[in-house]
Amino acid sequence: MEDFLLLDEFLTDEEKIIRETVGEFADRDVIPVMAESFEKGVLPENLIKKSAELGLLGATLPAKYGGSEASYTAYGLICQELERGDSGLRSFVSVQSSLCMYPIFRYGSEEQRERFLPKMATAELIGCFGLTEPDVGSNPVAMKTTAKKVDGGWLLNGAKMWITNAPIADLAVVWARTEEGIRGFIVEKEFGGFARPEIKKKMSLRASITGELVFDNCFVPDANFLPGSTRGIGAPLSCLTQARFGIAWGAIGAAIACYETAVTYTKERIQFGKPIASFQLIQKDLANMLTEITKAQLLNLRLGQLMDAGKATPDMVSMGKMNSCREAIKIARDARALLGGNGISLEFHIIRHMANLESVITYEGTDNIHTLVLGKHITGINAFE
Repeated sequence: MEDFLLLDEFLTDEEKIIRETVGEFADRDVIPVMAESFEKGVLPENLIKKSAELGLLGATLPAKYGGSEASYTAYGLICQELERGDSGLRSFVSVQSSLCMYPIFRYGSEEQRERFLPKMATAELIGCFGLTEPDVGSNPVAMKTTAKKVDGGWLLNGAKMWITNAPIADLAVVWARTEEGIRGFIVEKEFGGFARPEIKKKMSLRASITGELVFDNCFVPDANFLPGSTRGIGAPLSCLTQARFGIAWGAIGAAIACYETAVTYTKERIQFGKPIASFQLIQKDLANMLTEITKAQLLNLRLGQLMDAGKATPDMVSMGKMNSCREAIKIARDARALLGGNGISLEFHIIRHMANLESVITYEGTDNIHTLVLGKHITGINAFE
């Protein structure tokens, strides 16, 4: 896509190479198979393996744990290019990296880091993140899943809902209520009393495997307790901040895909004896799309710089996630309209991105929640209570 504000001037050579490499992967291996993958509701296993081979899993983590020691801006560009392919694949990489590898790295013991992270970086182990519950979404402090201390470990009881990767996961980073507060645990798929049923019949993120986590007196040994999670609800929320940063970039990748399709289509589609791109209202829509994508990229780039400098706050990331998702879904809908009937065909991809973005604007904090996060920042008044 055109670099309208010459933002590449702010990227390092390494960041440009990473973007180009992932972009080529999306063009060559992802986009050609995504219409069928979306229709069948599958995530091709080879895309998982290729993502690992490219070093996209845990990209910002130290090399000693299998990471690539990439900048946060590079990670954002990875998410942008992956979601230009499909939100489902970007979701897999986000969950593996930001919601599973990150909490083990930040809140786990050295033994846990060495045991799990290198294998997660190569996709030998796949993870999922258990926070959302059937009756608890935007208010995670109200979670009902419990962990009771017993000799040698903990007994988990409860359920988690809408969990990306759950049916294919080898481990789950699970958050549960204890007598001391909310704590984190690494639950391995072999543990007794642990089930991961798949959620079927969803019409968004179809190329993403989604399920539940069910715990029925599931015994988790002390060795799998995250010792750094004693900070309580702040621990899982910090993981969500990491994921939301990637989503801010990813959603714009989907918007770029829709915009580029609309530009190509309207320049080739002839009506009334000339391309429909020659009509004023069509050009108005395209100009608005380019403007909002460029503005979002500028915001995301600054967020990346602040993340790298350790200065980004959760409120800043909320603005990025809210803005990107809000504008991306509008761009997808407008692009779909520009294609007319062809806009609902998977052949042109827009309807797939449009459907996926209905999930992306909802998970990791809804648009309303992020709006109220900023409202609290502005006024000092918590509108959640």
